[in-house]
Parts: sequence; structure tokens; C-alpha cells
Amino acid sequence: MSFQAARPLDPWRWMGAPALICLGATLLLGLPFRVFGLQLPEPVFPLICAFSWAVIRPSVLSPVAILLIGLVLDLLWGAPLGMWGLSMLVGYGLTLGMRAMMTGQSRMMMWAWYAGICAVTLAAGYLFTMLAFHHPPNLVGVIWQFLATSLLYPFAHRLIDRFDDADVRFR
Repeated sequence: MSFQAARPLDPWRWMGAPALICLGATLLLGLPFRVFGLQLPEPVFPLICAFSWAVIRPSVLSPVAILLIGLVLDLLWGAPLGMWGLSMLVGYGLTLGMRAMMTGQSRMMMWAWYAGICAVTLAAGYLFTMLAFHHPPNLVGVIWQFLATSLLYPFAHRLIDRFDDADVRFR
């Protein structure tokens, strides 16, 4: 439970700023920088937004923002255009459908939900990549990406906690 007052749901505050922060973090970790010969992990930061936006409030703008963020990821990572947007929309839709079951859950249970949504989203991305290139991506890399993305839940929790009580119509 949050001890701070809920913030109003201005589209810029609950959608625009988190989306830009996630894209900035993605660009930062996408730099060709190696530590001890190993590449930095590339978690799917925008999954924080896709999960949080579905939990906070259903919105018409969220799928559009997710598609736009997905297009940036496609251009950055060299994926077919629309693959990451579609993959994250699968996770967003599943989260939106399960939203009623997630309401009121503990932090650890929400982390488990987030990890499950990450698994579904990355599995969709894996399948879409197989369809596009007729060759499966490296499964070990996908598992590492899943683990790195799953560890980002505290940021999603902060976003949910910050705006969850702002709109009383959806309680």
C-alpha cells in the first residue's frame, strides 16, 4: 500500500514519461559495450509499461503506445517491423484479461504474474521470429532475456503503486 497520495492520470505522466524512460534504458543497454568480454543484458524494458498500464487502467492510448514502442525495439534490435509490438500486445491483452484476478494480490504474487506475462510475451516473440526467419532464435539467449526482464518488476510495481488509485472509476 502506498503512503503517498495518488497522482492524477495525465497521459504524459502515466504513459509518456515511463515510455521514454524505458526506451532510454533500452538504448543505453543496447550500446555495444562489453564487460569482461560479455555483452550487457538486453531486457525488454517496455514490458514494464505494457504490464503496468494494463493493471493501472484500461486505455485506448496504451495499445497505440505499445505498438510505437515496439516499432522502436524492432528498429533497434533488427527484428521484423511489428514483431515486438505484437508480442507486447499479446502480453498487454493477457494482463488486461487477468486484471480482475490480479487486483489486491501481494507484491510477490504480482511479481509472479509479471514473470508469467514476460514468459508469454517472449514466447510470442520467439514464435514470431521463427515464422519470420524460418529459424529459431537462440533459446539460451531468450531465457537470459526472460530472467533479466523478470527482475525489472520493482519498477513496474513502483509505476502501479504510483498511479493505481488515481482513477476511481476502475476499482
